[in-house]
Amino acid sequence: MEKFLETLSGLLWGKPLIYTVLFVGLFFTIGSGFWQFKNIGYILKNTLGKIGIKSEGQEGILTPFQAVSVALAGTIGVGNIAGVASAIAVGGPGAVFWMWVCALVGMMTKMVEVTLAVHYRDKNPDGSTYGGPTYYMEKGLGIERGFKYWKPLAVLFGVGIFSTFFITLQNYTVCEAINTTFKIPMLIVGLVYIILTYIVILGGIKKVGEVSSYVVPFMALFYIIGGLFIILSRFSDALNGIALIFKSAFSGTAAVGGFAGATISKAMQMGVARSIYSNEAGWGTAPMAHSTAKTDHPVRQGLWGAFEVFMDTIVVCSITALVIITTGMWSSGASGASLTLSAFEKGLGFFGKIVVTIGIFLFGWSTTTGWYAYYEIILRHLMKGKEGFQKTILTIYKYLYPIPGFLMVVFAVTTGLPPAIVWLLADVTSAVPTFVNLIVILILAPRFFELLHDFNAREFKDKTGKTLTKLFYED
Repeated sequence: MEKFLETLSGLLWGKPLIYTVLFVGLFFTIGSGFWQFKNIGYILKNTLGKIGIKSEGQEGILTPFQAVSVALAGTIGVGNIAGVASAIAVGGPGAVFWMWVCALVGMMTKMVEVTLAVHYRDKNPDGSTYGGPTYYMEKGLGIERGFKYWKPLAVLFGVGIFSTFFITLQNYTVCEAINTTFKIPMLIVGLVYIILTYIVILGGIKKVGEVSSYVVPFMALFYIIGGLFIILSRFSDALNGIALIFKSAFSGTAAVGGFAGATISKAMQMGVARSIYSNEAGWGTAPMAHSTAKTDHPVRQGLWGAFEVFMDTIVVCSITALVIITTGMWSSGASGASLTLSAFEKGLGFFGKIVVTIGIFLFGWSTTTGWYAYYEIILRHLMKGKEGFQKTILTIYKYLYPIPGFLMVVFAVTTGLPPAIVWLLADVTSAVPTFVNLIVILILAPRFFELLHDFNAREFKDKTGKTLTKLFYED
C-alpha cells in the first residue's frame, strides 16, 4: 500500500502541480509589483498591529482577528510539527528551502484567495456572510463569465476537501505524540480529543472563532519560545544548518546515518507539498474562514491571508526545521512527530518532549475545530435555497464531524499503520482541490487586480489606481 501511495502522491505532486503552485504565486507576485515584499511592514502593522481593534465592516460573523485565528487554527497544525519533519526525513534539509520559496510567493496566492472569497461571498439578511472557492466559481466563472461547467469544478474541489473529513491526521498525530511521551493509550487520548472538539463545535462557527482567538496566539508563542531557546543555545550549529538548507536545495542530500539520501527534485516535491499542507496557500481552505469576517474592503482581509502564510511557514515551520537540523536529528532515520519529539528532547531534555507534545495537542485540536468551519461553509453552499434540508444536514454533520478522526486512530492502532502512509494520504487529498483552485484564481486574476488597484488608490493615494464604486459582488 505504501508503494502505491508513494506512486500516486508522486504523480499528483509531480512537476505539473509543483510548477503550477510556483507559477501562480510568481504570477500574482510579479503582477502586483511584488506587493507582499514592498509592503511587508504595512501588512504586519495592519494585522498584528490591529489585533483587538474593532472591525471596520458591519456584515459578517467574526472579527478580522477571529477569522484569521480560525484560519491559523486550520493552518498552524500538525503540519508545522510532523509535516515539516516528514519533509526533511524524505527530502532532506533542502526541502526547507523550497518550503520558504513556496511560502514567500504563497503569501500573494493566499491574499488573492481571501480577497476573492470576501468579494464574492453571500450575504444573508441577518448580516452573516459565507464564501470561498465554490462561491467565486459560481459567481466569478458561472455568472460573470458564463462558464457553464463551473459546477463540475466546484464538485471536484468540494470532494477533494471533504476527503479530508475521512482521512484526517489531527487526532492520529496527537494520539501518537501523547502516547510516545506519556505512554497513555492512543484510544483513550482519541476519546478525550473527541469530547474537547464537541465542546467547541457545538457552538458553531462563532464559537470556533472565539476559542481560536485565545488558543492560537498562546500555542504559537509557547512553541516558538521553546524552539528559539534550542536554536539560540546552538547558534553556530544553527548557522551551519541554514547553510546546509541552501546547499541541499541545489545539490541534493547524500545518504548519511539513517537518512537514505534525496535528489533536488525530491527536496522540491516534499518542500512544496508540505508547504501547501501547512500554510494552505492555494488549497482554497482558509478563504472560507476569512469570508465570514467583518471588513470594509476585500483586500484589507486579504492582508490577513498574507500574514497567515508568513506566520505559519516563515516563522513556525522554520522553528521546527531549524531545531531538527541544528540538533542533528534530521539524519536519524526517524520521521513525522517522533522526529520532532526526539529533536526537542535532545535540545531541552524530557521537557522538550513535553513542549512538543503540548504543541501538537494544541495545534491539532485547533486545526480540527478550524476545519469544522470549512466543511460547514461548503455544505451551506451546496444546499443554498433549501433552508429546512440545510438545517437538518448541518445538525447531523455537527455531531458526526469528530468521529472519522477517531476511527483513523482505531484503524492505525489495530493495523499498525505507519506514520509515513498517513502523510502520503494527506498529500493525495490536498493535491486535487489545490490544482482546481489555482486554475480558478488565475482566471479571476483581473478582478483581483481591480480590487488591489482600488485599495492602492485608497490607502496609498496611488494616482494610477482606479477606485471602484462597488467592492462586494452582492452590492
